[in-house]
This record gives sequence, C-alpha cells and structure tokens, in this order.
Amino acid sequence: MTLTLSLALYFIIWWTVLFAVLPFGVRTQQEAGEIVPGSAESAPSEPRMLSKALWTTAIATVVFAIVYAVIELGLVDLGIGG
Repeated sequence: MTLTLSLALYFIIWWTVLFAVLPFGVRTQQEAGEIVPGSAESAPSEPRMLSKALWTTAIATVVFAIVYAVIELGLVDLGIGG
C-alpha cells in the first residue's frame, strides 16, 4: 500500500469514527439546565471536542491497523498492488 493510499484511508476512517464518537456523552443545554440565549435547547452544553478527537484518533488508529494488516497480508485484493 502506498503512502498516499494509507493517508487517504486513515483520513476517511478518522472522519467516519469521529461522526460515530460525537454523540457519546452529550448532554443538551436543556438537560443541563443552562440554555444560552440565542442557541437551540438541543445544542450540547459541553461538547468536549478535544477528548472526542483523542478518542477518535485512538479508535481510528486501531481500525486502520486492522485494515492495513488485512490488505498487506493479501486477505483482500484491491487490485492496486504490483
């Protein structure tokens, strides 16, 4: 697998995992009882984006390692090898 393909694959996996991780542990402003004027009641009260980015990176790295191993071991032929 080329470096470019590896980076593109990791990028796609990272963003996919991010969208899966975003809703974890979210409390709305309404649930927290602290509604900021001018915002929706369903907006997160504390998004904790740094924590979610770190979890996303850890999970995406594990998923990428598995996908990389499957491709490199030849368990799946993508038709891109030499």
